Amino acid sequence: MLKEFIVKKSTIPGAGKGLFVNRDVKKGERIVEYLGEIISWKECDIRAERDEGGYVFYVNRNKCIDAFHNPEAYARYANDAKGLTKIKSVKNNCQYEIYKKTGWISATKNIKSGSEVFVSYGAQYWRDIRYNMKLEKQKLKEEKLNNKSK
Repeated sequence: MLKEFIVKKSTIPGAGKGLFVNRDVKKGERIVEYLGEIISWKECDIRAERDEGGYVFYVNRNKCIDAFHNPEAYARYANDAKGLTKIKSVKNNCQYEIYKKTGWISATKNIKSGSEVFVSYGAQYWRDIRYNMKLEKQKLKEEKLNNKSK
């Protein structure tokens, strides 16, 4: 029996690994549950400060699903086609959904077997990523200047 999903290099350059389906998926179908440790939003913030973020599904402020320490949780590998690197022909084909207090990725289009799963992370996520990249760039610039002045 074939596995339902394959995790391999994403078709989006620089995105790392991606999630691919190994069967045809129909529009509206819940295809993969977002699994991980159940934590609060407050704990998410604490983990983000320790650089243990990036794989969180927000259900509500008291319940988030954190897949950071769960590499076997397939949903964490779904990328956003509207991320930092965009490919003109690649569009999101799924959405996040809360179903009976659990997190899921559901198809918004029919998806052919062998295709990559793409789901929107939301505009706020990408604003935060760009802001953090800007801060990191400034930090490196300051460190370079400080090293020159020594």
